[in-house]
Amino acid sequence: MLLAFSVAPSGTPSGGSRPTDASVHDAVAAAVKIVRESGLPNQTDSMFTTIEGEWDEVFDVVKRATEAVGQFGSRVSLVIKADIRPGYTGELTAKVDRLESVLEEQG
Repeated sequence: MLLAFSVAPSGTPSGGSRPTDASVHDAVAAAVKIVRESGLPNQTDSMFTTIEGEWDEVFDVVKRATEAVGQFGSRVSLVIKADIRPGYTGELTAKVDRLESVLEEQG
């Protein structure tokens, strides 16, 4: 499965003050660190982090990343999109490779 997710805090963290620039980069960094330490294939872009793996292992990572972000606010927003295709692996890059191949053929 490929799972893309975006997680962000809102509200004031307990015991702290809210940053004035409304940036969430520290919270996102905490989430991405958990994803990268999981050992699962992953990539992060400006909007989402995508993870590849089996159902239980992917959702475990998303849960832990969400809990880490929860430390930065009183509330957490989580967006998930999944491509569930049993029997396929390496799709994190293979899907893009197939697309690029078609684009090259079309010139």
